This record gives sequence, structure tokens and C-alpha cells, in this order.
Amino acid sequence: QAQLVESGGGLVQPGGSLTLSCTSYGFTFSSYAMSWVRQAPGKGREAVACMNYDNDNTAYLDSVKGRFTFSRDNIRNAMYLEMNDLTPDDTATYVCVAGHFCRNSAVAGEGYWGQGTQATVSS
Repeated sequence: QAQLVESGGGLVQPGGSLTLSCTSYGFTFSSYAMSWVRQAPGKGREAVACMNYDNDNTAYLDSVKGRFTFSRDNIRNAMYLEMNDLTPDDTATYVCVAGHFCRNSAVAGEGYWGQGTQATVSS
């Protein structure tokens, strides 16, 4: 029954912005560390950002620092990734992941993965 459902992907030109959303179902969202992970052909899997359950810190992948902002709403059981100043290198499928704690931008001991939403940056 546990699910993570992403939305908000699309096509945007370089320099543009997208905001991704992830809504959780069937588990206690507020008790989990949450992460955004992205996968692109030829680039491998990258941990974009991670936030612990108590929102005491957020860690970002170096290449997105200053451009991406990760937030969570434990009342709505949702999380968001605001992406600004996008480049073609940001093109990927973005997936939300639930785990136990953060190691830098990655989550460890993950329990649940979403299906992902595609963000494409192209002129």
C-alpha cells in the first residue's frame, strides 16, 4: 500500500525552472528521511538532495547547490523540489525515496521508491 507519487516534470528551456512534487501514501511520511534521486542515460544515478525527518538539515548534490531547493510538508505528506537555472545536464527522471537517515545528499536504509517524473531541459 505504501506509495510515492511524483509529478511536475516537463520540458523547459535552459535557464528555466520546474518544481517537482512527491506525495506519499500508506506510511508515516513524517518519520522518514526523504530524498530526491535522478537517473539519466549515460550519467548514472545521482542523489540530488536529502532531508532528515525532523527537517534539521538539507544536503544537496554539489552540482545543484544554489539552484535547487528541497522542501517538505509533513502535514500534507508531500515534498517538493524547486529547480532553477536549469541546464541540459539536469535532464533526468527524478524519483522520490523514503529512508531512515541522510548521508550527505543520499538517503540510507530506504524503504520506498516512486516511479519518477521526467524533466527535460532542451532548447
